[in-house]
Amino acid sequence: MKSLTTMILLASLTGASLSVQAADACSPVRMADPGWSDIAATNALAGLVLETMGYSAKVDSLAVPIIYGGLRDGQVDVFLGNWMPAQKGFDDQFIATGKVTRLAKNLEGTEFTLAVPDYVYAAGVHDFKDLNRFAEKFDRKVYGIGSGAPANQSIQDMIKKNDFDLGQWKLVESSEQAMLAEVDRAVKKQRFITFLGWTPHPMNVKLKMHYLTGGEAYFGDSGSVYTVTRNGYAQACPEVARFLSQMRFTLDMENAVMAEVVDKKISNGEAARAWLKAHPEVLEAWLKGVKTADGKEALPVVTKGL
Repeated sequence: MKSLTTMILLASLTGASLSVQAADACSPVRMADPGWSDIAATNALAGLVLETMGYSAKVDSLAVPIIYGGLRDGQVDVFLGNWMPAQKGFDDQFIATGKVTRLAKNLEGTEFTLAVPDYVYAAGVHDFKDLNRFAEKFDRKVYGIGSGAPANQSIQDMIKKNDFDLGQWKLVESSEQAMLAEVDRAVKKQRFITFLGWTPHPMNVKLKMHYLTGGEAYFGDSGSVYTVTRNGYAQACPEVARFLSQMRFTLDMENAVMAEVVDKKISNGEAARAWLKAHPEVLEAWLKGVKTADGKEALPVVTKGL
């Protein structure tokens, strides 16, 4: 009997040791953020759950092309911001060719295209084809986000092809924050401006703005966002991958977290914790069948840990 008891104890200890070793091999979970408010929010939600499960999460700020290169080369584990169809070029280059793995859809119903303030819309700018009618008022400029962003490349293609008579226009590239600061300055002076807009994002609440029609060939109509990983990640870190594959967001969820950050001047982590504490029911779907780093059922551990 003692021998059997000893064997069971050793087996249990060995299993626990292997679980800890596997968890150690999967920590930190290396994530990426291109400097977008929505990805900062979703990274914070994912990171909080992962840390409560016993993993650490590390987020690096990287340009989109560097993120995909990092996923291909195994230097980045997870990216929650594969916006489609805006990132079709990267999808063709990395995902369709099998260099990066698409794990799951995490959001649907997104909008991502050029936008204008309400007074510009009221003046008659409703569609891409309306822009050049007011070229001088716009100073022939389109304000985009960080260099290398897929949406910027779409705008550059549009200008190069002289679509919508925009061949003489110029793309102004900057960070998301700098672009929105320029929009704020324009709005205060009631100056004409067109810029990249998307939802979910606090800009949809803060600004009185309208999305332009007509750019579907470049930006699609309604889009989706996917979670992508380096190849082999689901096999190497199955519990983390199972959680990430089940993690779904909504427009309202992301907008609420981002609005907390802006309105209350708090960190994304603080906003994510407050939202999850107020909506613990989402964890049931996110953590179905998922184990913590030390092999326990994740749902009760995470719920208690929040």
